[in-house]
Amino acid sequence: MAEVLIYVDHVDGAVRKPTLELLALARRIGEPVAVALGNGAADTAATLAEYGAVKVLTHDASEYAEYLVVPKVDALQAAHESISPAAVLVPSSAEGKEIAARLALRIGSGIITDAVDLEAGDEGPVATQSVFAASFTTKSRVSKGIPVITIKPNSAAVEFAPAAGVVEALSVTFSDQVTGTKITGRTPRESTGRPELTEAAIVVSGGRGVNGAENFSIIEALADQLGAAVGASRAAVDVGWYPHTNQVGQTGKSVSPQLYIANGISGAIQHRAGMQTSKTIVAVNKDAEAPIFELVDYGVVGDLFDVVPQLTEEIKARKK
Repeated sequence: MAEVLIYVDHVDGAVRKPTLELLALARRIGEPVAVALGNGAADTAATLAEYGAVKVLTHDASEYAEYLVVPKVDALQAAHESISPAAVLVPSSAEGKEIAARLALRIGSGIITDAVDLEAGDEGPVATQSVFAASFTTKSRVSKGIPVITIKPNSAAVEFAPAAGVVEALSVTFSDQVTGTKITGRTPRESTGRPELTEAAIVVSGGRGVNGAENFSIIEALADQLGAAVGASRAAVDVGWYPHTNQVGQTGKSVSPQLYIANGISGAIQHRAGMQTSKTIVAVNKDAEAPIFELVDYGVVGDLFDVVPQLTEEIKARKK
């Protein structure tokens, strides 16, 4: 069976959930071979093996911490040349898409970004995408070279599938472009204790109808009871009610959780483009004609200041 190369997104050896999802998708089209780079790379092997990696290629060097993107592209190119995979899968983060694009250009291959599903095809892997602001669903494949595909978080269920997970050192020769962009400092992101927005299984968002920054505490309370991330519409972000880092939409972050709850959000196309691939969508809005209701699985016509606190209390009561 052909091997499928996977770029491992990890933090000091702790593998992030989108990588585990890639392993599940990779098994549909071949045998997953993971590439773990940087500090703690070797520590990822046990987890990767539990979820299906037949082989783990590791490499650590100071360049991964000191410079942006290019060292990782060099390493993936080295891995590609080493095993000649059937495809290369990368998590669809901002960094992941840049790595994938640079790699595809180097190896002369086509690229598919933001895929939400993957299946085997007679002429290579077939990827499913939501395109044109999520108005259409397409299936496509790369017709030139080895497919490079980025996958959106929450596109597949994580599956426990123990495999050999043989660890091998990857030989990497860095290119002259490595030192082009140097990292001069880092500021740790302040933790809220909530899941990262793009990776969360549940997202609770607020929009213009929240009517003030102080009222986002209602949205946060519901999110905390559900173990969810908090999102916001562009309208709420533009007036300073919530940070831009939490914006969901075409000019913000794209999410695809199992459950998306939109509160006081009208459903403009800009917002829909960032959340339309959510598996189940619930909306609370006092305007029965709001466009968001065209999209939802469940809609509540009502004032969010009445509905959301009641929902929060009901969830809290059921958890006792």
